[in-house]
Amino acid sequence: MSGFDSFNTEFFQTSYSIDEQNQPYGQYGGYEYSQQSGFVPPDMMQQQQPYTGQIYQPTQTYSSTSAQSFYGSNFEDEPPLLEELGINFDHIWQKTLTVLHPLKVADGSIMNETDLAGPVVFCLAFGATLLLAGKIQFGYVYGISVIGCVGMFCLLNLMSMTGVSFGCVASVLGYCLLPMILLSSCAIVFSLQGMLGIIFTAAIIGWCSFSASKIFISALAMEGQQLLVAYPCALLYGVFALISVF
Repeated sequence: MSGFDSFNTEFFQTSYSIDEQNQPYGQYGGYEYSQQSGFVPPDMMQQQQPYTGQIYQPTQTYSSTSAQSFYGSNFEDEPPLLEELGINFDHIWQKTLTVLHPLKVADGSIMNETDLAGPVVFCLAFGATLLLAGKIQFGYVYGISVIGCVGMFCLLNLMSMTGVSFGCVASVLGYCLLPMILLSSCAIVFSLQGMLGIIFTAAIIGWCSFSASKIFISALAMEGQQLLVAYPCALLYGVFALISVF
């Protein structure tokens, strides 16, 4: 042990000073150490701002205009629900008057719309009048309507230069079914199988076909071709007339 006591203590030089031992625990080299959370830089040691709002209530920075700007314009500027669904009572009334008044000039801009609200109502009314006459023919009414619309759609696309949509054809043929409701209503009261009934039925068929051809001519700019369009329309409405008479 005597050799160990004579060991030269100045062999290992160090810059450690005793004054550094007096520093408090958690401070070294300009940094602070938290005894609970570990190392935290000085720039992160900022005092947190307390929350001053109320729970479940938005702060003052929120405004309802931000939601309106996100979802769109003001709700008061939106169109009515019936207009969004494509139901315009003014146009329905004008189309109905055009059918009821065969000599009235048809407005092509209105007639070229795809409006199926009126035709569906007229088909239901036609089937209801047949039902009152003791004829349950709803399937025949809708089946013949679909076949007739498909045939007229193909024929008008071949004849016209601009072409026509299937919805427009169905709309025009459905509106021109209105005089046929008058025929089926008369079949409830008296029989249409006599001479007067045949004449009245022929007049109704001519009324429907003339109104439909007039609307197609004005909507598709097919001047001079009304008779060519009226003939297939007369064949279609003739089938409806046969259902009403017999």
